[in-house]
Amino acid sequence: MAASVMVSTAAVARATPAQSNMVAPFTGLRSTAAFPVTRRANADLSHLPSNGGRVQCMQVWPPEGKKKFETLSYLPPLSVEALTKEVDYLLRNGWIPCIEFCNVGFVYREHHRSPGYYDGRYWTMWKLPMFGCTDASQVIKEVGECSKAYPDYYNRIIGFDNKRQVQCISFITYKPPGNE
Repeated sequence: MAASVMVSTAAVARATPAQSNMVAPFTGLRSTAAFPVTRRANADLSHLPSNGGRVQCMQVWPPEGKKKFETLSYLPPLSVEALTKEVDYLLRNGWIPCIEFCNVGFVYREHHRSPGYYDGRYWTMWKLPMFGCTDASQVIKEVGECSKAYPDYYNRIIGFDNKRQVQCISFITYKPPGNE
């Protein structure tokens, strides 16, 4: 029951060496004439925010002597009011606050030299994440308890989004004395 297959030599296209490496030349991008034009009749920029020329520059990071931490670490230490506002922001977004502590506070390399391996990237959780927390003062109270229990350790607050399963925010809340 073998079926015979006949192939015409005309059906098989053979490429010559000269044809196999030929590429169509670049003819440029398409004209934008086919796309709709959206221009404002009035290019008024007065609606943009302005500080009125009262700009003050702040050095954001000294190049030596201090380690870089996480979000907001380039700012001066947060006051309790500023910290409460950050936690309120975290809670308004529906994120779950979690407090962590670590004795070093930053990622470093000590025990292994291969790429991708860093010591100090894992922090210890202070209690469980604060599921269902709706009050920033509860989080601030726990930060105080953590820093009292571990005065020589760094503390941070992280915010988890339980829908996307990601960490959305993280910032240092306490630095040990001498490391400010």
